[in-house]
Amino acid sequence: MSHHNRTRQPNEDDDDDDPLDRVIKKSGCADLHYKVQFCMAEKQDWRQCQVEVKEFRECVEKNRKQQEKT
Repeated sequence: MSHHNRTRQPNEDDDDDDPLDRVIKKSGCADLHYKVQFCMAEKQDWRQCQVEVKEFRECVEKNRKQQEKT
């Protein structure tokens, strides 16, 4: 039996298996991350999403600094 089941359907627990998703959720900035993703998908040009990217980066930096204090 293959360990790679390509017919497996995604479910709500899949986000928990992705280390990047866990880090983003832990950062407290998931909403802003999804805003960046949506913008980039919609505009097909990351340069047109600089406001969203900046907001996400500032959120991550703020939360990183708060975690360093604890």
